[in-house]
Amino acid sequence: MLILVAGADPLKAYGVMFSGPVSSEFGITETLVRATPLLLVGLGIVISFRAGILNIGGEGQILMGAVAASAVALYFSHWPAVLLFPVVFLVGCVAGGIWGGIAGWLKARLAVNEILSTVMLNSIALQLYTYLIRGPLIDPQELAYGTGVPQTAMVPQHIWLPRLIPGTRLHVGFILAIILAAIVYIFLWRTTIGYRMRAVGAGPEASRYGGIKVEFYLVLAMALSGALAGLAGTVEVLGVHHRSLESLSAGYGFSGIVAALFGRLHPLGAIPASILMGALILGADMMQRSVRVPAAIVMAIQGLVILFVVSSDLIMRKPELLQRFWCRRGAARSKSTGEGGAKA
Repeated sequence: MLILVAGADPLKAYGVMFSGPVSSEFGITETLVRATPLLLVGLGIVISFRAGILNIGGEGQILMGAVAASAVALYFSHWPAVLLFPVVFLVGCVAGGIWGGIAGWLKARLAVNEILSTVMLNSIALQLYTYLIRGPLIDPQELAYGTGVPQTAMVPQHIWLPRLIPGTRLHVGFILAIILAAIVYIFLWRTTIGYRMRAVGAGPEASRYGGIKVEFYLVLAMALSGALAGLAGTVEVLGVHHRSLESLSAGYGFSGIVAALFGRLHPLGAIPASILMGALILGADMMQRSVRVPAAIVMAIQGLVILFVVSSDLIMRKPELLQRFWCRRGAARSKSTGEGGAKA
C-alpha cells in the first residue's frame, strides 16, 4: 500500500529489494560491507544484554570511535603503518569503550537507567562529532576551496584496510568481525569473566550473594560493548570511507541491536543475522534508486520487514503465542455471535 501511494509498482519494488543483494557480485559484496559494522555492534550488544544491561548507545560509540581514530591517523600520519595501524585501532576501541563505560558507571554507581543515559550520550556524541568534523578536524581543502563540506581529510593510504576482492568495497574488516564473533563466544562461555558476566545478567542479587562484584561487571560489559562499537566506527573509516563524514554511521548503532536480537543474543548467531540485516538495508537502498520510492517510505518498509522478521522468529520459538491468539479470537467471535442470537 505504501508503495502504491508513492506511485510505484510494488512487485517491481519488492523484486529489486529482495533479489538485488544476491543477484550480482556487487550486491553480495555490498551486503557483506554493510554486515561488517552491524556484526561488530551486534557483538557488543550481545555482551551487554548477557550482563543484564541494555546498550542503546551504539550510534554515539561508533561516532566517537571513528572521529578519535581519524584524528590520531591524521596527526601521526608520518608514522609507519606497522606502528600507526594498531594505535589507530586501539584508540578507536578505547574511545568507544569510554563512551559506553560512562553509561555503565552511571548504572552501577548511581542506578541511572541505562536506556536514558545511552540515548542522551548518543545526542552528545552526535553534537561533538559534528562540531569536530565541521571545525577543528575539517579537511583543509574544503576550507581552501570554500566548499565547507563537513568531513575530515583522508587518513593515510598506507593504513587503509586491504580489499578482499579487487574492484569492490569488501575489505578485511569483515574477516576481522567473523574472528571477533568466535572470540566473543569463547570469552562469554569459556572464561571465568564471561561466566560471571552472564551470571550477573541472569541474577544480580544471587551473583552478589555469591561474591561476584556486580557493579564492576556492569561497567566492564558496557565498556566492552562500546569498544566493539568504536571498532565498528574505526573499520568504517579505514575500510570504506577513509575519513570521518556526516553519514558515516548510517544507523548501524540501532540496526545492530536488531541483528543481535535476531541472532538470539548469541555471538555466532549474530553472523547470519547481520548478513540478513545488511541485505535488507542494501535492498532498501536499491529499491529507492531503481523504483524512485521516496526515502521516508523506504525506511517505513524496511522497518516493517524487520518487524515481520523478528516477529516470525518469536512465533517460531513460542508457537503457543499464535495458538493463544487464535483461541482468544475464536472465543470473542463466539461470544459476539451468542449475544447477537440472544438479542434476536
